[in-house]
Amino acid sequence: MAEAARALFGDRLDLAAAYAELLATDGVVRGLIGPREAPRIWDRHLLNCAAVAERIPEGATVLDVGSGAGLPGLVLAIARPDLTVTLIEPLSRRTSFLIETVERLGLAKMVRVFRGRADEAATGATGIAPLTGDIVTARAVAPLDRLSTWCLPLTVRGGRLIALKGASVAEEIAEHADTVTRLGGGTPEIHRCGEGLIDPPTTVVEIVRERVVGPVRPKAPKRSRGGRSRRR
Repeated sequence: MAEAARALFGDRLDLAAAYAELLATDGVVRGLIGPREAPRIWDRHLLNCAAVAERIPEGATVLDVGSGAGLPGLVLAIARPDLTVTLIEPLSRRTSFLIETVERLGLAKMVRVFRGRADEAATGATGIAPLTGDIVTARAVAPLDRLSTWCLPLTVRGGRLIALKGASVAEEIAEHADTVTRLGGGTPEIHRCGEGLIDPPTTVVEIVRERVVGPVRPKAPKRSRGGRSRRR
């Protein structure tokens, strides 16, 4: 595990260790990480998330939806200082932790925190322009149909949604492929990140935003021959 950590974080390993300490202490106390997860923060969380960096191009803008304690967005910002990362999280206690952690780790120049839902980030908030990114990430947030609904509008055309998933990802793709297509996404692809470094590798599904699809409008009510709407 130490070898994998050095390979994934390089000269920013001390920064990753500082974040791991915050997760194991403040993160547990504030309910962001379960007490049983504390001994597994490195293998289950940090290394698992850092491996995804191999799928992200140099200098990309990354939006992390449902960031929670900063997984994977904050881990990617630590591993890849060339990235610009926005952590999107609606819950106040989580955003408070994220803001404090970003400041304590000295990452404020490259990481920002947006308190709100994904749809609010996509449409913009008061005084804040709509957010878009080259890469949109999500980990353990929702099934692929809902995830695509929330994340693809945040992705620039030609950009990618990268979702960290479990072993049943192939079945999930088969179930929700039609929804992904309807939302403007391309064919979902499965990749294994960190092979040869971590066991098991991190499984991700990637979806390119091929088309920009507008909001779905409700159908107008059917009219009778007399010109009045049919009532039900």
